[in-house]
Amino acid sequence: MNTVRTQPKHSIISIRALLFVYFLLCVLTILFSRNFFMEPLLESKPPDTLNFVILLTIPVVLLIFLSISIVYLIRDLVTRRAGSRFQSRVLRYFIIVALLAAAPATIITTQFFYEVVRIWENMKIREALTIGQDFALDSYHYRLEALERTVREKDLDSVLYPPGMQEIPGDNFSAERLLAAVDPDLAALQDFELQESGSWEPVSYAGPPEQRLLSPPGTKQGFVLREIPRDTDIIRYITFSAGERGPDSLLRVVSYGLGDRFDSNVEIVDTEIRRFEAIAAVRSQLKTILLFYYGVFFFPTLLMTIIIAITLSSKVTQPIVELSEATQRVAEGDFSIQILSRPKDELGRLIASFNSMVRDLEQSQNALVKAEKISIWQNMAQQLAHEIKNPLTPIRLSAERVLRRWRNEPEQVGEILENSMLAIIQEVESLSTLLTEFRTLSKPIEPSLSTVKIGESIEETISPYRSSYPGITFITDHVSRGISVKIDRRHITQVLTNLIINAIDAMHGSGPVEIRTDLVKKRDSRYCRLSIKDAGKGIPESEQSKIFTPYFTTKESGTGLGLPIVERIVTDHGGTIWFNSAEGMGTTFFIDLPMDGSNDQEAKDTE
Repeated sequence: MNTVRTQPKHSIISIRALLFVYFLLCVLTILFSRNFFMEPLLESKPPDTLNFVILLTIPVVLLIFLSISIVYLIRDLVTRRAGSRFQSRVLRYFIIVALLAAAPATIITTQFFYEVVRIWENMKIREALTIGQDFALDSYHYRLEALERTVREKDLDSVLYPPGMQEIPGDNFSAERLLAAVDPDLAALQDFELQESGSWEPVSYAGPPEQRLLSPPGTKQGFVLREIPRDTDIIRYITFSAGERGPDSLLRVVSYGLGDRFDSNVEIVDTEIRRFEAIAAVRSQLKTILLFYYGVFFFPTLLMTIIIAITLSSKVTQPIVELSEATQRVAEGDFSIQILSRPKDELGRLIASFNSMVRDLEQSQNALVKAEKISIWQNMAQQLAHEIKNPLTPIRLSAERVLRRWRNEPEQVGEILENSMLAIIQEVESLSTLLTEFRTLSKPIEPSLSTVKIGESIEETISPYRSSYPGITFITDHVSRGISVKIDRRHITQVLTNLIINAIDAMHGSGPVEIRTDLVKKRDSRYCRLSIKDAGKGIPESEQSKIFTPYFTTKESGTGLGLPIVERIVTDHGGTIWFNSAEGMGTTFFIDLPMDGSNDQEAKDTE
């Protein structure tokens, strides 16, 4: 039993695999969208190469799958495979629907993106950040002037060395109170004394513990170059005075506050200005970024939609295609075909009904063939009995005549003996010919194939008839001498002989017989077409359907087995035979025989 599966012949990627790819794409979007799109804007640096590779991998892989699927589809369209046009139409509909569904969202998203950027630009954030930066700079300069003025005008010794005390009290509260009494923004005071080794050692300090220094931040008078985090929210000033070891042997560090979170606020303003400038710098590339975003995240979705469309259209069309092919094979006589389908397939009931119908047809066909075989053998037996009985009558009569003369007039038996024996021999030869032809028709023919020049075989067959029938003109102008056919020479000679004798009998031994050969192509096979045309009386339309029926003949001495044997030989060679005939116009028999491979080039040249 031949079976046909209702599954696509080539499925590049399954629906489950595509769903997994879609899930993976969503995960990658969440993980890498910030790295790829936000970091260039917020940190003013290009995306990493790894981000490019990861984000482009899925579109490239899907594009490869889609290309392979489209190649298969184009191949099916070119070869006109059943269902390919329907599949292409379904694919077009899927793509159109996907584009129509995605177009509004794409347009709205793009418009929203540009509107957000436009509104954001109109908010004058850059101006506000610049004003904040200028304000911080003015505040810094003001603090510098205030510190310098405090050092020059205020009595700082009273803080470090209060009257009546050798040094400042140890508690922080008292120190901060003394500092605030001089200047509310004064953060700390610290003196260092020059030692014999040339190093500076701290001798007194007023202020919070976190501002205490182990060594002076510089040895030059004036403002100290700020170092973060040591000088966070602090500016420092150095002055010199006379000490125990001489002039300028006492170094004083004056720390002045810039305000709470001054440095961090300035850093925030500077960072936001840099970000704003980075965004403004890439504003001209927003279209490119947006296109890349759609290419990375929307384009794979479109590719998956197309691949799903191809897969689904193949799944939908494949059962229909296989059902159509199976129907065609049933129409050609193959009733052993069965279609396999999943139990839950949408077309399961139709396929089950088709399989049941084919089984019923096969059973009916087998019953019909059996009945036809019985009928044929009955008819053949009747015909054979009739054909055998016909010569038995003259044989019996001749034998009885000789026997009767022998009994009554034995001396005169020789007068009728020769004629009677000749009649008996003639009828026995007819019986022998009849049985030989019947045996040829009934037994399987196993042709001994060899490559034969068909033109030479035709010439050898008609040569004896040229002299035997001078009234017959054999026309062979259109017989190609170069065509080779793989045939059994003896059997084909038998076919040609039978058809030529029929043509001669149809014209009563006088007239033209035209024989020609042609190269023809049917589907994917090449054939040599042999035609034999006579100018006889033609075959009546009522008798044309019986021409190849065994024992049917219009000749007085015919057996009715010649043309059935011809048809059998041609069929066993893989060929076909038919005829065209009209009363008063003659008859043409056509025979198509498979060509030998050496004739392929010649066949191409004659197409």
